[in-house]
Amino acid sequence: MDSGSAEIVFDCAYFRLYKDGKAERAGIVHDTAPAGLDADTGVTSKEVVIDAATGVAARLFLPTIRTATTTKLPIVVFFHGGYFIVGSPWHPLFHRYVNSLVARARVVAVSVRYRLAPEHVLPAAYDDAWDALNWTVSGADPWLSEHGDLGRVFVAGVSAGANIAHNMAIAAGVKGLHAATPAPARIEGVILLHPSFASEQKMEEEAEEFWKANKKRWAAIFPGAMGGLDDPRINPTAAGAPSLAKLPGERLMVCTASEDPRAPRGRAYCESMRASGWRGEVELFESEGEEHGFFVPDHGSRAAVKLMDRVVAFLAGH
Repeated sequence: MDSGSAEIVFDCAYFRLYKDGKAERAGIVHDTAPAGLDADTGVTSKEVVIDAATGVAARLFLPTIRTATTTKLPIVVFFHGGYFIVGSPWHPLFHRYVNSLVARARVVAVSVRYRLAPEHVLPAAYDDAWDALNWTVSGADPWLSEHGDLGRVFVAGVSAGANIAHNMAIAAGVKGLHAATPAPARIEGVILLHPSFASEQKMEEEAEEFWKANKKRWAAIFPGAMGGLDDPRINPTAAGAPSLAKLPGERLMVCTASEDPRAPRGRAYCESMRASGWRGEVELFESEGEEHGFFVPDHGSRAAVKLMDRVVAFLAGH
């Protein structure tokens, strides 16, 4: 291996990414939680294959259905985090988070497994997410067609998954969803939990080391990006990016954490949304004293419960 291929461009607790496009992942990222009935919450989950050719799949979550009611439930399409490099819907931490959300909010959830970089460089994850979103709104699975309200779809994600959620919502606003159901599907809201955005121009509030590290990571996982960090998929306000006013739905919730180096971008995103002419309601919620994505591993902590309460209230329209 030559010196160029051995160069590490990004190193964290979960993986090590090399310049030549290889990654070493920590063993913990491969842990899985089984699908099925969760006795504590009454939520049932199962796995479905969306596209056998690409490997796009999802874990569906269904809360306890009360036989006396015919009311259909909102649908949440959820994209996990992990730098686009690690994570899956069946990792114990993401499984627990979505399971808890479904129990608390009484929604049907589709937690998407998209292809990971660097083995599948971007835009593979975006392509997979788009396929999964359109599969969901087609009502292809009985849990969705029988129990889900396709007129109340929410797109959500954490970190890299929040970046994906933004891009899927914008794509839906620009291109329209490919639903084949009698009534058109409708995205009611978007939830971005600690979203990952960037640009070629470092923000004054951003730590330079963090900005440089993300720039190297992005170049390794998306070598075809237009303009590097000014590709519209990572910089929503870049030249040539679709207007933020195209975001579908009526409500947007962006959550940040005060100790997260990504927080300045999340706040700026909200400001840009308000200035874009979008007619929906923008809500910014910041967890004080917390770090990036804390609510996934620290499930049940006071701050995590407070954040979950806000997400549940948002889904309920409060």
